[in-house]
Parts: sequence; structure tokens; C-alpha cells
Amino acid sequence: MIKSTHIFQPATTLFSLNIGPAQVIRGKNALAQSGEAIASLGKNPLIVGGNRSLDIIQPHLQPLLKSHNLKFTQVNYGSDCSETSLANLRQAVVNQKADLIIGIGGGKALDAAKLLAHQSYLPIITIPTSAATCAAWTALSNIYSDQGAFLYDISLARCPELLILDYGIIKTGPPRTLVAGIGDAIAKWYEASVSSGHSEQTMIISAVQQARVLRDILFQKSTVALEKLGGETWQEVVDATVLLAGLIGGIGGAQCRTVAAHAIHNGLTHLCASHDTLHGEKVAYGILVQLRLEEMLQGNQLAITARQQLLKFYNEIGLPKSLNDLGLKEITLSELYNVAEVACNPNSEIHRLPFRVIPEQLVAAMVSTTILLELEKQNLGTNLDVDTTTNSQ
Repeated sequence: MIKSTHIFQPATTLFSLNIGPAQVIRGKNALAQSGEAIASLGKNPLIVGGNRSLDIIQPHLQPLLKSHNLKFTQVNYGSDCSETSLANLRQAVVNQKADLIIGIGGGKALDAAKLLAHQSYLPIITIPTSAATCAAWTALSNIYSDQGAFLYDISLARCPELLILDYGIIKTGPPRTLVAGIGDAIAKWYEASVSSGHSEQTMIISAVQQARVLRDILFQKSTVALEKLGGETWQEVVDATVLLAGLIGGIGGAQCRTVAAHAIHNGLTHLCASHDTLHGEKVAYGILVQLRLEEMLQGNQLAITARQQLLKFYNEIGLPKSLNDLGLKEITLSELYNVAEVACNPNSEIHRLPFRVIPEQLVAAMVSTTILLELEKQNLGTNLDVDTTTNSQ
């Protein structure tokens, strides 16, 4: 007689990963070939976007929807993905009896559309009109105040059901948006490696290595891509900023997605003077600040080398290297300290760094992103290098 043996296994923690959209359709005329995929998700879509993006997409999307007998309504999300704009959008869903959300535009428009779909329990299609962020891919939305200051982010139940990456539509965006997308995407390596580079978890190891691949693609191909807009290399860089950057966050989770560079972006949004700069431009500057923190607080020689490499790369493609480049030449030390306090708040991603950062140290890093190696050696041990373009008050 065989005895029954009961094997008891210890309880394990469950992790839910939203790795990517259920379907991605990409190509030079991807939208024109996506009618059936759109129609399979709903019959009465609400199209959410900004005025510029809606104007760009209208000649392409509306005939497509009509040809599949879809009833649709367009609505402007406003200027920010804010609680006020979301309330108005939810009312539009009710009024129009929408059964599908289609998000059109850049990061804030897509974040608003994704969160609207999440709150309304509806499927979501994202159609980016620029390569400035990976928002079309992710299960995440950032919430801002009505004045454009970052407040918090929300993890969503899933990535979009469908992402349509139409290179013809992306090309309508100013080249500056792709440059900003490069800045946002390349941050994945510098943030993931410092927060998760020593992880032994398989998925996080994979995400960190993919972030390294992403960085190398951008170093090798960005300059050519910007010289030949619409070409094959340009398409590969667009794929890197919109798709691969999103995939890394999906595989690795939050700590492979945002660390100090994004925390600095969040702090800067509380300055009205920073609102003319794009998300990825602020993040790119934030990478340099993060590397300065690693230099100052850890004596990290690799961070010095990495920062000098990035400064050269930024010069080549036009990313900001300093507060002056961000249009913040007249910022006072009082204002800068307020930015640092926001970036160092208890819930900030900056605390994913393997060392403690306080606002005074962050201010010191923010005003010294372009310091030369020669000055670094002379000022070794100095905690504050004052940027003469920063006013005291």
C-alpha cells in the first residue's frame, strides 16, 4: 500500500506584472491598417487628446472609424492630466455611453486616456503622435495639478489593449520631441542600474540588461536618426523610445522605471518657469544630477566618466545640461531649494538610490551638472559648487 505524502510549501508573495500592450501594430501606415483591430474592442469610442493631436489624427482616424460603422466622439483632455480634467472626461464617457477609449497625443494626453479607461472599466487604445515618452506602452499614469505640478502616479490594472505606432504620424511631431524621448528613455539605464544593478531576481536582471541595450542603441543611432528623419535608423530610435523603454519598466517594475532623474523632473514641475520644457528634457538633466550625487556622496569614479560621456552626447543631439539650458537662469536659491524639497519628499523615487539624499545635497548637485573633471579634482571634498548663473535670495 502506498502511503499518501502531503508536501507543504511555504506561502509565496504574489507579484503582478503588466509587461506590455496586448497588441502592438507598427508601420508607416499602421493606423490605416488597424480598423478591424479597433472595431473588435468597441463600437462607440471616445477619442481623447489635445487640440493639436486631434487635428493631426482627424483626417486619418475618422474615415477609418466610419468605414467600420463606429459611432465616435472627440474630447479635449485639457492641458494636464489632472483630477479636474479626469472628472470632466468621466462625465463625457457617461454622456456618450462610450464603450472604448482611444488616446491620441503625447504623454499627458495618453496618461489621461489610460486612467480614464481604468476608472471607467473600458478598453484603451493608445496612438502616440510623438516619440517623446513611452506613455503609449505603460500601465501607469502621472497626475498633475491644474497648474502643471506633478502630484502622484497611479499604477493601472493593465497595459493598453492596443498600441498603434504609425511612423507617418510620429514624423509630424517636431524633432525636439524625439530628442526629449531619447532623454527620457536613456534614463532607464542610469536609474535601473543604480537601484537594481545588484538584484538577483531574474526579471529585474533582465530589465537592467535591456536598459543597457537601450542606452547603447541610443548612443549609436540617435545622431543619424535626427539627421535623417523618417529613415530606417529614425524608426529604430522611435521604437527604442516608445516601445523598448516601456518594456523595461514592464519587466522590471517601478524601481527599474524611475529613480532620482524622474524625482528631479517631478520637483522641477513645481516651477512655472519650467513648463516650457518637455518631460524628457527635465529627465535628461535629472540624470546628470543623479550622477553628480553619486560622485559627491559616494566618490563614484564611474559616475564621473558617465556624466562626461553624457555631456558630450547631449551636446550632439541638443539635450539640456544645466539649469540655464532649461530656461531657469534666473531661478533663485530659495526656489531651487523648494524644488529639492519636493524631489526629496518621503514618497519620492529618489529614495530608491542606495544612499540617503537631503535637499541641501540635491541643490549642490543641481547647480554643478557641468563641472569639469579638472575642477572636480580641485574641489574634492567640497559639498557645494555654486553656479554663478543662480541668484541668491
